[in-house]
Amino acid sequence: MLGAERRYTPFQAARSAGVSMELASRFWRAMGFADIGQAKALTEADVLALRRLAGLVEAGLLSEAMAVQVARSTGQTTARLADWQIDSFLAGLTEPPEPGMTRTEVTYPLMELLLPELEEFIVYVWRRQLAAATGRVVQVADDEEMVDRRLAVGFADLVGFTRLTRRLEEEELGELVEAFETTAADLVAARGGRLIKTLGDEVLYSADDAGTAAEIGIRLIETMANDETMPELRVGIAFGTVTTRMGDVFGTTVNLASRLTSIAPRDAVLVDNAFAEELTRTGEAPASEAEAAEAAAAAEKEGEEPPTYRFALQPMWQRPVRGLGVVEPWLLTRRD
Repeated sequence: MLGAERRYTPFQAARSAGVSMELASRFWRAMGFADIGQAKALTEADVLALRRLAGLVEAGLLSEAMAVQVARSTGQTTARLADWQIDSFLAGLTEPPEPGMTRTEVTYPLMELLLPELEEFIVYVWRRQLAAATGRVVQVADDEEMVDRRLAVGFADLVGFTRLTRRLEEEELGELVEAFETTAADLVAARGGRLIKTLGDEVLYSADDAGTAAEIGIRLIETMANDETMPELRVGIAFGTVTTRMGDVFGTTVNLASRLTSIAPRDAVLVDNAFAEELTRTGEAPASEAEAAEAAAAAEKEGEEPPTYRFALQPMWQRPVRGLGVVEPWLLTRRD
């Protein structure tokens, strides 16, 4: 699996890479590797990884703290990916290579067989994602927006999931969660959003503009409603400044989207006032049906085409939200 002989102790690997043992330990722990004392468990690849990270710091391209963050984000992401791959490949294996082989005996030869193709595929996907992320930053006109950006953030939450965990068998529950996450991930990607993370019964996504986020939220409701095996869904979306770190999003806008989800009616989308204002500003929704009727009448009088809107917004009762004060939610629907 490692592609080379285990020939170095941690001390020897650090010395060969030209870094201190303290820095090497920080990198290894950040990548999620356990302390192994002075056992000979490291390869030439471990030495090269240390040398590359330290070289980026020495060249001034990364600070030491940033290099540790790179190691941590990469380690956390690939650890989850590796666990998922092992579980999924073994679960999908209908017949062992040889009759009578156990899953324990199958695991290593199966992964050894898949390794070369998976390695190239992972690098391909990563390069495409890196190109897309770089493009989003290049398009930002203001440097301050590179970290603190104005985005639409949405949560989608399965209703009654806790009750389902008591009623369904573990395998059935796992299949339901996987179907929900897969459907949500495909829909978010297809509509131009970004899936931030999945939490079993909940998904968090973002979009650069309110119209895209609104379309994703309503599509999620429509898609799940057409699947009899799925519970009802609630969606909450907010628009505002968001801090991005290690692929995740933080800030008041994210918290508000989460709170809106918790108070949203079943099979409905609730949005905050800033999101509603953004939709009306961009012409995706009228401020009110009365305004839409006035605009249509004025256009007809001038012999012009009336404005078309994708979405409708209905103001809901203002209500206090824990930690965020009083908010004015709007019910978002698709306009006929």
